[in-house]
Amino acid sequence: MRPNEKYCCQIRQQKCAAMELNELTAFVKVVQSGSFTRAADLLGTQKAHLSRVVTGLERKLGVRLIERTTRSLSLTEVGREIFERAIGILAAVEDTERVAQQMLGEPRGVLRLTCGVEFGMLAVSPWVIGYLQRYPDVRVDADYTGRLVDLVHEGFDLAIRVGELPDSRLAARRLGELRYGLFASPAYLARAGTPETPHDLSRHALLAFAGGNQRQGWRLERGAAVVAVEVEPRLRVDNSFSVADAAKAGLGIAQLPLMVVQDALAAGALERVLPGWARAPVPVSALFPSARYLTPKVRAFIDHAAAQFGATSSAD
Repeated sequence: MRPNEKYCCQIRQQKCAAMELNELTAFVKVVQSGSFTRAADLLGTQKAHLSRVVTGLERKLGVRLIERTTRSLSLTEVGREIFERAIGILAAVEDTERVAQQMLGEPRGVLRLTCGVEFGMLAVSPWVIGYLQRYPDVRVDADYTGRLVDLVHEGFDLAIRVGELPDSRLAARRLGELRYGLFASPAYLARAGTPETPHDLSRHALLAFAGGNQRQGWRLERGAAVVAVEVEPRLRVDNSFSVADAAKAGLGIAQLPLMVVQDALAAGALERVLPGWARAPVPVSALFPSARYLTPKVRAFIDHAAAQFGATSSAD
């Protein structure tokens, strides 16, 4: 290729960047059908409109693509080159759309998610197991950690967060909420008595989770009524499972998420204390970088988590 031909080719490629797919489609259909009239019928448009589209494409490129006569059409030399490239471009677009549709049909690939250690053990691990069983073409890379992960910079698809969310550039979906209650073992209640009002808790041994605002006491609600309870716990620990174990051992009254104590309640190891009184529910959310480009693997996990959360989080 001579220098001036190479330069002209580069100019044409730059102009091709400004072309629209509908213009390429119109041009290709005219060439393939051999007639503006037949191409217009195939595309469901008017011959005059199709002629204007092809003329506009020629104007953008600065070259004539088709020689028109009253009886026939023929490609120019440049038109033949553009036609071959247009065929490749449209085929690539069609292939991309097909891949996208396949991706939308079934989740696949690696899902990277993160959440806190305790909630990961309590809820997210069962969600992951069910998700993997349901979608065999997906793999999960889960990071249960106490640190706040930067999803975008660290390459995570999804985070599960417990508590109110700060303002963020991330998208979010509420999965559900953690509901709480007060619990103690039958042996403890037989020994120390059963409190009848929240104020009676001051005379009991209390077992406290050492996170969030728990250090300022317990704020208990029942409908519109709110009572603040000062807490000087016999045990304070930053793990709900340890608090539940202490309550089952008869050491005192614990405030715990219902999800943590369901099995113990069913087995009779714990009983509900002051039914109806509890701290306000705590939201649980899924965070992800973009709602606009949510991939099937992420969307499927969020839907699965929301369904599982709804089935287990609110059981009394």
